[in-house]
Amino acid sequence: MNRARSKGTTETHGATGTASPSPEPSAGSSSDEVLKARGLTRSFKTGTARLDILKGIDIDIRRGEIAAIHGASGAGKSTLLHILGTLDRPTSGQVFIGETNAFELPDDGLAEFRNRTVGFVFQAHHLLPEFTAIENVMMPLLVGRSPWDSARDRAEELLGEVGLESRLDHKPMELSGGEQQRVAVARALVGRPHIVLADEPSGNLDRENGKALLDLMWEMSHRYRQAFVVVTHDEEVGRRSDRIYRLEDGLLHAEAA
Repeated sequence: MNRARSKGTTETHGATGTASPSPEPSAGSSSDEVLKARGLTRSFKTGTARLDILKGIDIDIRRGEIAAIHGASGAGKSTLLHILGTLDRPTSGQVFIGETNAFELPDDGLAEFRNRTVGFVFQAHHLLPEFTAIENVMMPLLVGRSPWDSARDRAEELLGEVGLESRLDHKPMELSGGEQQRVAVARALVGRPHIVLADEPSGNLDRENGKALLDLMWEMSHRYRQAFVVVTHDEEVGRRSDRIYRLEDGLLHAEAA
């Protein structure tokens, strides 16, 4: 897999301090490129003042690649992840997922597109408590109007791959924290998305279960050439990743992997 830069080098991805200009996005991008963001900014108004969280972010993610994003609390990591996943719109800039300029889509079309192309794993599993593990994993496919039987078959296959074949009919409260996050990973992967975005996925787990979850994500990436972007405070995640970024002062800096 690709690595960021040779040891000791740093590159800034943003509106200022950029080492070299990035190419403009084009519909003819490489088939291995699953996500491309250019010039992302995000500002919020607080009274009469304006708070600039992101100041011009450029990032490219390729199929099978795992990228880690580090940064201090409040640096804007979750804001960036939400924009990359089209959960929030930027103040300015573009996000291409595959060859689609996501923010040119209307809200209803964007929601459908997101469901097909982006998987999410959050620090809190966000499983629906009234549904079983297999029903939670099926949900993105059912929302996308897949037939029940094919959705169940796919969900059962993935739950088996994450080691939960005996827990299909258990509800979230009947599962351990590590098992809940495994269900969340299976749900993120069920639609064969272009990219999975993970926000502190092991943050609520103890060390042993956290390591097991990361091992699982890396295994899925290698097995299916699945791209992941992982926001984390865990430096071990960075050491295992193909590329490492640090978000600081609204700019994204590539570091040595």
